[in-house]
Amino acid sequence: MVTTTLDQVKTIKTLNNIAERGLNVFDKEQYVVTDDHENPDAIVARSYSMHHMDFPDNLKAIARAGAGVNNIPVDRCTDQGIAVFNTPGANANAVKELVLTSLIASSRNLFDGLSWVKGLDGREESISKQVEAGKKQFVGKEVKGKTLGVIGLGAIGALVANDALALDMNVIGFDPFISVNTAWNLSRNVHRAMTIEELFANSDYITVHVPLTDDTTGMFNEEAFAYMKPDVHILNFSRDGLVNEEDMALALQNGKVGKYITDFPNENVLNMENAVPIPHLGASTRESEENCAVMATKQVKEFLETGNIKNSINFPNASLPYTGKKRVTAFHHNVPNMVSQIISILSSHHLNIADMVNRSRRDVAYTMIDIDDEVSEYMLPELEKEISRIEGIVSVRLI
Repeated sequence: MVTTTLDQVKTIKTLNNIAERGLNVFDKEQYVVTDDHENPDAIVARSYSMHHMDFPDNLKAIARAGAGVNNIPVDRCTDQGIAVFNTPGANANAVKELVLTSLIASSRNLFDGLSWVKGLDGREESISKQVEAGKKQFVGKEVKGKTLGVIGLGAIGALVANDALALDMNVIGFDPFISVNTAWNLSRNVHRAMTIEELFANSDYITVHVPLTDDTTGMFNEEAFAYMKPDVHILNFSRDGLVNEEDMALALQNGKVGKYITDFPNENVLNMENAVPIPHLGASTRESEENCAVMATKQVKEFLETGNIKNSINFPNASLPYTGKKRVTAFHHNVPNMVSQIISILSSHHLNIADMVNRSRRDVAYTMIDIDDEVSEYMLPELEKEISRIEGIVSVRLI
């Protein structure tokens, strides 16, 4: 895909209902937002599956208003030079609140108690008498003074850990890949577990906030349960595949796991003893949907107008202050001599470089170059063609 971006009106296609506050990021003078454009500059979506879609040559970006991108064919987008964005952290507070709500509610047997009360019949004996006689079966335990293990200390995990401390819980965290930014936001009172087995062995409650990968699939299994305390409560608001459901059912049955609270109900979970299935409500708040929409649209707008990249799944993050000078952006394979070939073409047209940045991400790289000289409009198509002919170039834009 090779395109040139000048001052023309840009088109944004929506594939789901996107919060109005997010769509308002696109000013009406420069953008047309619609759900039926056949050749848009960018797509904004939530959970709509795009695996069946053919992407037009003009498409430059796809933004997912949410964290997960399993509904997007990311590899195919990379091959076509389409940047894929997501919104990590935009729904973190919503998920955190539900995790802590579920932590306390499950500890107090609130879910079972509510279900029992709703099934009472007051025709033979008053409801109040039945409640007083039966409430002892739902005696729970307080979370104060108990230990919460938090696996994954990203945007959500760090919030959960910090707020659990405010509930007077002891908190153990495990994350071998913790970022510097997260470390700054994490309370110093969170104890760092050196191994996940250490966290398993010392936690009364465990909550997991990691992506589903080959390494994390089925991480909650018979072997993991063997390290844990009896009656441990496990909360899963990340991905259902993190749990080996056959092993979990057995652990619940024999009391090794006291409660399994999950945001991903299925037939297996519904048949588990002491499982608490929640209908995927983690990010389902008005505020979360708006935050995700605003974050997604701002990232797309920035990319279309300046070429700058933040929170891309398949392109490296790259930023260069935009001064209004003509800018060359190129997405290419991460191989030697790519930047020098682009510079050589600019030099052949007697164009000086004002500023530049090159960033790589595994097998791909992204280069932005600001041109110090005035560039005539008739020269742009020729520059575009010459750069696109370089072996290893995937897409070129002149902004």
